[in-house]
Amino acid sequence: MGLRAPEGPSFFDLLSTQASQLVTGVELLASMLGASAEERVALRDKLHEVEHDGDEVNHRLVRRLNLSFVTPFDREDIGFLAARLDDCMDLMDEAGDLMVLYGLTNIPDDVAALLAAQVNVLTRCADQTANAVPGLKSPLDLRDYWVEINRLENEGDQAYRLTLTTLFKSGLDPITIIKLKDVIEVLESCADAFEDLANGIETIAVKES
Repeated sequence: MGLRAPEGPSFFDLLSTQASQLVTGVELLASMLGASAEERVALRDKLHEVEHDGDEVNHRLVRRLNLSFVTPFDREDIGFLAARLDDCMDLMDEAGDLMVLYGLTNIPDDVAALLAAQVNVLTRCADQTANAVPGLKSPLDLRDYWVEINRLENEGDQAYRLTLTTLFKSGLDPITIIKLKDVIEVLESCADAFEDLANGIETIAVKES
């Protein structure tokens, strides 16, 4: 008896589900910025749930990859996309967790506004990604997506540098500065992960051309 394709959602369906979960995750992260300490805990817990759901989808995709004889792209590329989507979610979850664990309250308005700018970049990256990933069957049509993600990552770099500069000039105590710096750097890493994902999709498009 020959090998059969595994039953259940396709690779494209699973990747699209991962991408859509990023939109939910970043919405929760954005809500945490202006929330009270108690509200942040509840939002963080919801973000943990979304991250856990994302892990489950990623595991399902890896299992399907291991059982599949034929895949729509190189199996290494499919694994790469799934891993980068998972990285984006993990970093969002880490940023939210740090906000709660560090007890970050009474953040100066100028620093808070710049943190919000960083998260806004992630929000737009997540929206672009959720819209693009269902089109992976025709990766050559996604050029506008990876160009826009690259532009957003550059915008995120500028926000990152400005946020750090403002933080160091804030007059906050050193411990609070270190805590906020950790969050700022995780948000920057998340923007980088979105760019890595987009670069991976561009690489697939080149292979398929």
